[in-house]
Amino acid sequence: MAALRALIFDVDGTLAETERDGHRVAFNRAFAALGLPWRWDDAGYGVLLRVAGGYERLLAFLATQADAPADAGERAALARIIHQRKNAEFAALVAQGGLAPRPGVRRLVDACAGQGILLAVATTTGRANLDALFPHLFGADWPQRFAALVCAEDAPRKKPDPQVYAIALQRLGIAPGEAIAFEDSPAGLAAARAAGLACLVTRSVYFANADFSGATAVVDDLDAAPDWPCASPRVDLQALRTLHAARA
Repeated sequence: MAALRALIFDVDGTLAETERDGHRVAFNRAFAALGLPWRWDDAGYGVLLRVAGGYERLLAFLATQADAPADAGERAALARIIHQRKNAEFAALVAQGGLAPRPGVRRLVDACAGQGILLAVATTTGRANLDALFPHLFGADWPQRFAALVCAEDAPRKKPDPQVYAIALQRLGIAPGEAIAFEDSPAGLAAARAAGLACLVTRSVYFANADFSGATAVVDDLDAAPDWPCASPRVDLQALRTLHAARA
């Protein structure tokens, strides 16, 4: 039986509630700054999240708007401009202290440092968003904490495609049976499972009532796991090792 050697994290909605409180707000700020008429409310953005990737999500939205450019090439150019401004607005929002790690995230990441457990990221968001967010979640030394970072630039095929997880496993130099993935969405769960990974789901705001059939376990957050298949009421390394061994 392979030992647990790594934890691989999604970012948006998993490490922090970045979709509702970060990217959505940043998109709206970008629309306003560019003099564009659109605004995304909480509920509407939840529907848009069916499309993985911020740029791709924006393209899909523009294709439905009568006041967006009719030409696909012009829409793509406009989407690039908006997305670039959105990333800048996201960085500013993070710098203002607008986002915090989800409960238990920092505790679990800190615990891995002393236990020889590798940490990795497998996300469809861009590297610039990690560079803005992670110092505020994990401190200035965050690059030394993560053995592998796989972002949108590395894996162009979006979840539920398993590409991002396959690359993360390759960079870590481990087999799928030696890691647990952390996700918050059905598409992320599907990507992890397709890559052969066990997957623990931490329900986020937009996917609180989603179907997570096939997940190794589902919890509200890392500090609130009363009904999961481990004795511990929170997700810690001992419980994860127990969960991993049971799956094997």
